[in-house]
Amino acid sequence: MSTRDADDRREYYRIEDSIALEFRPLQQGETGGEGSADNASTLFSLLSDLHVMDFESQHLLRHIHERDRTLASYLKVINKRIDLLGQALAQSLLRDIGPARQVILSEGGIGFTSPEPIEPGTQLAIKMVLMPQALGLLVQAVVIHSQVRADGEFDIGTEFEAQTDAQRQLLARHILQKQAQQRREARERSSPPA
Repeated sequence: MSTRDADDRREYYRIEDSIALEFRPLQQGETGGEGSADNASTLFSLLSDLHVMDFESQHLLRHIHERDRTLASYLKVINKRIDLLGQALAQSLLRDIGPARQVILSEGGIGFTSPEPIEPGTQLAIKMVLMPQALGLLVQAVVIHSQVRADGEFDIGTEFEAQTDAQRQLLARHILQKQAQQRREARERSSPPA
């Protein structure tokens, strides 16, 4: 393991997760938010923006709740309606992205398998849908390693770049929730039946 990998392991907590994932190499000078102008990409960007805006507005909703509980209750209902639309959109996009696959996820990057090697240093646009809340994130990452496995597939390790604070915090919240779920499941498996 390289020094960089060892440092990354200490900086971020990593989980094994099953998510919908799509990635593509970025062209020189392109950013992760650009790319093909197809309808699916536009809708995915919209879903990603919805989740980020929801996260960024939570402190405002708490502040409104302190001053006007009726208005805060109404805004929560509106937010739930928007969440339902986002979930419907996510289900539609999941058909385009494909089935969930196993990954290693942290706040700092993502590891996944690929049938083709990807050169270290390659920048990627990554679309991921975190389950079960169908949280869509569109991020940019750089490949830090690409290693062949015994089955002929390639282990790809990436590091996120140009990540917003909201994206990082959404990932952190997902990772903490997933970790808590895994602990609950481990406790249930280890406790004797009643």
